[in-house]
Amino acid sequence: MKVVVLGAGLMGKEAARDLVKSANVEKVYLADVKVEQVQTFIDKIGTDKIEAVRLDANNDTELKDIMSKGDVVINALFYSFNEKVARTAVEVGVHSIDLGGHIGGATDAVLELKTQAEQKGITLIPDLGVAPGMINILSGHGASKLDEVKSIKLYVGGIPVEPEGPLKYNIVFSLDGVLDHYTDSSHVLRNGKLEEVASLTEIEPIYFEDFGELEAFHTSGGTSTLTKTFPDIETLEYKTIRYAGHAEKFKVLVDLGLTNKNTMVEIDGKQVSTREVLKAALTPGLLLGDKQDAVLLRVTVSGIQAGELVTYEYELVTKKDMDDQVTAMARATANTISIVAQMIGNGEITKRGVYPPEQIVPGDAYIEAMKQRGVHIKETIHQSTSVANG
Repeated sequence: MKVVVLGAGLMGKEAARDLVKSANVEKVYLADVKVEQVQTFIDKIGTDKIEAVRLDANNDTELKDIMSKGDVVINALFYSFNEKVARTAVEVGVHSIDLGGHIGGATDAVLELKTQAEQKGITLIPDLGVAPGMINILSGHGASKLDEVKSIKLYVGGIPVEPEGPLKYNIVFSLDGVLDHYTDSSHVLRNGKLEEVASLTEIEPIYFEDFGELEAFHTSGGTSTLTKTFPDIETLEYKTIRYAGHAEKFKVLVDLGLTNKNTMVEIDGKQVSTREVLKAALTPGLLLGDKQDAVLLRVTVSGIQAGELVTYEYELVTKKDMDDQVTAMARATANTISIVAQMIGNGEITKRGVYPPEQIVPGDAYIEAMKQRGVHIKETIHQSTSVANG
């Protein structure tokens, strides 16, 4: 198979690194406007399977031409491009998957292309990062084992192994994305009803072995498509994991309007975005650098199975590989999207149309594929008393 990877940021590069290890992958086109940096990456890993391609994603003709080179397209661009790339995939007739971005309706716009994708005989899958992405696959996997799903609770965090500074946090993906997730409200299901909850609220303690005091709190985007896939369950919620005290400090910045994209102030006669100022002030102190990060994940899916209350729990703890300096977040995210791209390309996924991850990615095969890449997802089954008679 031939795979086009759009965007040679951290996730795009790591997806390409994983793809070339597969005997089924004949060629990877790694496309980015900074083609020289792409070539440097190719030279570093020493492979002739990757070809550097210059791409200005705003240029429709360039985008079509490059996407047409592949059997499957991995969209690792910023999520504002997700709808455009999906529509182009339909137009040129190639499978396409993206890293997600439920904020601002990006994923909803992709899902609306279902009929067109079916007619073209292609598969589109949005939201294939960690959260959303991995948590969706695991939620769907656990739910498939139950006769009736009652509750899905999701906890994910990308954090430094050794916390420093007042925020005890380092950037492991995109600071813009983090600020979006902290600013917009979270969608949850409570007592079977869809509700909005302010982000950075309802803080609760959470524990993982070998880590200090942690907290979990609501942030936007995490439940993604799950509220539509499981609209009738009693409880569905997503919370982000950080070190204790993080949410309270960041909520002050949100409440002051400093994280809002639309908040502008005038300085010396010039209009300045408070978010851009905040990003510029925070970024130097939040860069991960040579430090080690970790991804912590816990998904619990509860419901009725053969008359009993049963919970399927999935847990992941993975840390940055200090030998090759690939971050834990990059490994978890890029491996997820690479695995699913290969599932489409090799015929393991055959449905055509647009599907969220929980409805189309085979959980057992995904967990095994991640294990082969050194990312171990542990499944635990908790059984309760019989509820056959209510």
